Amino acid sequence: MSSPDADDHLKPWETVRRGLLMLVSSPGGAGKTSLSRRLVADFAGMRLSISATTRPPRPGEEEGREYFFKTREQFEAMIAAGELLEWAEVNGHLYGTPKAPVMAALEAGRDVMFDIDWQGARQVAESAPDDSVRIYILPPTWSDLSRRLHARAQDSEDVISQRLALGRREVTHWDEYDYVVVNKDFDSAYAELVHIYRAERMKPGRNPWLPPFVEGLLGETV
Repeated sequence: MSSPDADDHLKPWETVRRGLLMLVSSPGGAGKTSLSRRLVADFAGMRLSISATTRPPRPGEEEGREYFFKTREQFEAMIAAGELLEWAEVNGHLYGTPKAPVMAALEAGRDVMFDIDWQGARQVAESAPDDSVRIYILPPTWSDLSRRLHARAQDSEDVISQRLALGRREVTHWDEYDYVVVNKDFDSAYAELVHIYRAERMKPGRNPWLPPFVEGLLGETV
């Protein structure tokens, strides 16, 4: 068992830093969900932000894992109570992020991954500009995106057509993001995402131990 003053023995860079918000967006089928969940699985200091939605569950989705599934009345009550960090209506369904768990994670030094559309990413970044990192995932070609959506076999042809049309509108917001990754090959795209994450973790503003650490360095005598 650790002693009460165990933290006194930590090196400065081992102390709690402020968390960051990774906002990953893409047109449907471009790979943001697979990439973001892989990052969460590989890094213990990151948790996935679970959104609330009025969309019905797809095959294989579970309550509290992919989404918190709400009725429209329940969702609108959350909006009225100020319980959402962001929310938007997409394809006739409401999506939003519960605020309390995200802010608690930031303060505790935990990073939060958002699998989120451009509207939500914009709202979160406006609410927490110093904590947010926006990354947009693009497909290598539009025909590749169409192929991926058909391969899922989760939606009708009409729904796929709607998603592709929506995707074209969503992609026009790519230049609002800090980074853009083209997902031609999953492993390469994932490696780029990891590089971005590690670099953002090292930014001075997210490491409050740095100023006193540097002051101590400068105060040392040789």
